Amino acid sequence: MKREYPEHPMMGVGVVIRDKDKILLIQRGIGSSQGIWSVPGGLVELGEKVNDAAKREVKEETGLDVEIGDLIGIANIIQRDDEAKVKYHYVVADFLGKIVGGKLHPTVEAPDARWVKSEELVNYKLTGSLLPIFEKIGFVKKQK
Repeated sequence: MKREYPEHPMMGVGVVIRDKDKILLIQRGIGSSQGIWSVPGGLVELGEKVNDAAKREVKEETGLDVEIGDLIGIANIIQRDDEAKVKYHYVVADFLGKIVGGKLHPTVEAPDARWVKSEELVNYKLTGSLLPIFEKIGFVKKQK
């Protein structure tokens, strides 16, 4: 399945892991979002349930084992090129996650991971769909 100029939308998952007043952010190491900060996540594989994909992606990107909680929301990520052709199209289901084991460590997919307070978010270039998710769970105040 090609990610760039796909024939159909791709299903992804994201996992918001919160520890009191901090959220775990990872820096993307590969792909179109390289260098941008996000929550752990990735694409659902053929035949895989979304909760299983969410657990797998967190483990692959951070080394952490998580329990997947409630669905927070669905993000539609559509990027077009200069000719208005769809270059990327992802539908991402974002879930809450709770750490149940493992140890946080860098990976090729996420070479940096940090626990970040809400007031520190201004220091990070975030993927566009994150702030509405953070607003929904009360991590940041709603923007006017």
